Amino acid sequence: MRPIETWLTDMDGVLVHEEEPIAGAQEFIAALREADVPFLVLTNNSIYTPRDLRVRLLRSGIEVPEESIWTSALATAQFLSDQRPGGSAYVVGEAGLTTALHDVGYVMTERDPDYVVLGETRTYSFESITRAIRLINDGARFLATNPDPSGPSPQGMLPATGSVAALISTATGQTPYFIGKPNPLMMRSALNRLEAHSETTVMVGDRMDTDIISGLEAGMRTVLVSTGSTRPDQVGRFPYRPTMVVDSIADLVPMAKGDDEALTGR
Repeated sequence: MRPIETWLTDMDGVLVHEEEPIAGAQEFIAALREADVPFLVLTNNSIYTPRDLRVRLLRSGIEVPEESIWTSALATAQFLSDQRPGGSAYVVGEAGLTTALHDVGYVMTERDPDYVVLGETRTYSFESITRAIRLINDGARFLATNPDPSGPSPQGMLPATGSVAALISTATGQTPYFIGKPNPLMMRSALNRLEAHSETTVMVGDRMDTDIISGLEAGMRTVLVSTGSTRPDQVGRFPYRPTMVVDSIADLVPMAKGDDEALTGR
């Protein structure tokens, strides 16, 4: 196996739990930066811009440059720009998604849009969902940033993009194209952003059904941390396996410093 040259890592469950840093996260990111190793922090959450997320991580003591954060909103905007440059969209989402689409030259409109784009928001409204349904029935193409059915909050579980997408699909008979994990397209777009190769990149995540499978399908080595959604005893239930299972991101600090023997087989 080739040496590790690039790292991709999920954010929630790997680096932080909400606003609380996970042990080893600060040291891991610091080690990558000190060694000048290219990396991206990935998230399926499309609510926030990279600038917002940088501040959130900084409050947790983790310093990640804005340009080292890759969201499902950015991946969606890149996909739309490649597919239909200068198009239009009706967006159900927040600043992270609308800003990303504006930045690639898209126009936000309720009149005959090319796409209906569904993202994450804490304030889904019946009115906006109804409008999305009508526009899809009138011929707009249906995209969604990610298929996550629920998400965490300090008050407990919240319905997320996947749940609302299911509602719209039931009403329209149209299934959206999901851009975020587990679609390996998001991993490929992250690799392209870094000008990296999958054979020399490792994906770190806390979920077998999103992080690990998308990294695997994109051709990367994968590491599952045990600080998030998937417990170590659940790994055997899946028909695929990560390259490595570790207790937390703290176990990967030596590799971030260049000691990648465990993953390269040297």
